[in-house]
Amino acid sequence: MAFNIFNKNKGEKRDWDVKSLRDALLRFIKEALQKVEGGEGSHIKELLLFIDAHPEEKHLYEGAVYVHDKDKFRNEIQKIADDYALDLPADWTIEVKFTSELPPEATLIPNLDAAFLMHTRRQVMHNAASAVAYIRILSGEAEQEEYVIKATDDKINIGRDKKAVTDNGSYRLNKLVFPATSTDESNKFISRQHAHIEWNKDAECFMIFADEGGVPPSNKTKIHIAADGKMIKLNSTQIGHPMSEGDQVILGESAVFLFSTKAEG
Repeated sequence: MAFNIFNKNKGEKRDWDVKSLRDALLRFIKEALQKVEGGEGSHIKELLLFIDAHPEEKHLYEGAVYVHDKDKFRNEIQKIADDYALDLPADWTIEVKFTSELPPEATLIPNLDAAFLMHTRRQVMHNAASAVAYIRILSGEAEQEEYVIKATDDKINIGRDKKAVTDNGSYRLNKLVFPATSTDESNKFISRQHAHIEWNKDAECFMIFADEGGVPPSNKTKIHIAADGKMIKLNSTQIGHPMSEGDQVILGESAVFLFSTKAEG
């Protein structure tokens, strides 16, 4: 069955079904890739497709991009790249985002409620290097209610008090500090060498690791994962957890902080 989709950007109606809508999206992506000059096609890291569909038409777009089997849409683009000798690297990615507002930096796709953006490896590396996140204290008493961390920071240590003596006699400096002098009971169960956060260049994300004082039989480090509501424990200092928007980290018994990539206000 075909539907009349009203494009709020162009003020035009057209009849679409899932297949013709998919063909229109793929045709635009092919043309965008063909315009890449100077050998940059081999440096493309990611393609971003943004969709701002009316609720009654969203299912058409979902079908067009194989929303329940993301590899299918990527395979369709790869086939086009092969057919037209477009030099895409083996590790390129495509991300489809359903949104309530198309980003201004993306190119609008004519006659569709969609926009397209592509990043080269160089652009992605630049964006990653400028990544910023926010640590907000929800429970326990830290020296600050919010900490700003950056991809360019050194290892960001978390613990009780600013300085701790390590096993080799050197001093560890904590950036996220829960003072031992606090009357908050939560602080008592935080180790001086509890955990640390660091930027992972390969995964392009912040990772949290438990340190010696934050794994059994000492104190605990747990993460409540926002995406699926699951709780995990860090039982090794060698295996970290990639941080995502809304994750909550529990230190000791009840000190909690929130990880966010969004500034408040």
